[in-house]
Amino acid sequence: MSLAHRFVILSEAKEAYPGFGSFASLRMTPLTRLAHLVLVALSLVSCRKENADAFGNFEATEVTVAAEVGGRLLSFGLEEGDRVARDTVLGVVDTIPLLLERQALVARRAAAAARTREADANIAALEVQRSIADRELARTERLLKQAAATAQQGDRAEHDARVVVEQLAGARAARGSARQEVAALDAQVASLDDRLARSRITSPLAGTVLARYVEPGEFVQAGQPLFKLASLDSLTFRAYVSNSQLTQLRLGQQVQVGVDRADSIAMLPGRVTWIASAAEFTPTPIQTRDERADQVYAVKVAVANPDGRLRIGMPGELTIAARGSPEGRDE
Repeated sequence: MSLAHRFVILSEAKEAYPGFGSFASLRMTPLTRLAHLVLVALSLVSCRKENADAFGNFEATEVTVAAEVGGRLLSFGLEEGDRVARDTVLGVVDTIPLLLERQALVARRAAAAARTREADANIAALEVQRSIADRELARTERLLKQAAATAQQGDRAEHDARVVVEQLAGARAARGSARQEVAALDAQVASLDDRLARSRITSPLAGTVLARYVEPGEFVQAGQPLFKLASLDSLTFRAYVSNSQLTQLRLGQQVQVGVDRADSIAMLPGRVTWIASAAEFTPTPIQTRDERADQVYAVKVAVANPDGRLRIGMPGELTIAARGSPEGRDE
């Protein structure tokens, strides 16, 4: 046992038992004094543990970011432990194949648009021809009634009018097909633009990088994990309480979460954000105040972590304030 540790135990013993120092120094041998110190320390530790209502660990919502397009990873300037802001570009996947494909689609779209304009011009010319053919047919029919035109002239005028109508219908169909091709190519270009945008690897949230799985220059597939991050500004403390303790908790309630700090326990304020709706059997590594309870309820408490001292997986203890105390009231 170090001198500093002995000094802490002795200080706590003096606070717990006034006059302990003078009494121990006068009437106890060194061995008896040491035994007494150990008993006092164990008593203090047991009292501290009895004050805790439940025990658990800190956790955070972890997000694994995966590649959205396949290709060679050209850049990936990211290290574990880095803090990143939301929407920050962290890397780029090779986009040359996508750019070449986009250029080909743009060329095909230009050709389809040219066919559309050509069809419009043909339709305009055929509209003029149909107007002329209709007038010629009407004139021929009047002459036939007056016996001033032959039947052959009438058949030819009718044939010319019908041919123009069929040509006009074909030109309109060609124009519709060209327009549909342009629309389809526009959709393909938009899809490629979206894939080009997704080739930039960005952070979906502001947080800390927990792990990196790839290196620059590697070939990645769509859906392959690249890195994992989590927001550590606020962690979630998960603990398990018994049925009797559950009646003392409610959503939004203010509680205290204790964590180890050197030779003391630092108490941090927290707020109950979730209470399990169903009981479960006690997890093996979890201890509860009432060890005889067969089933427990999971509870999540949000704890602010502005200085970053709390870590994922760090153990802690939950203290439920009394209903009448200020800590037990909702905000």
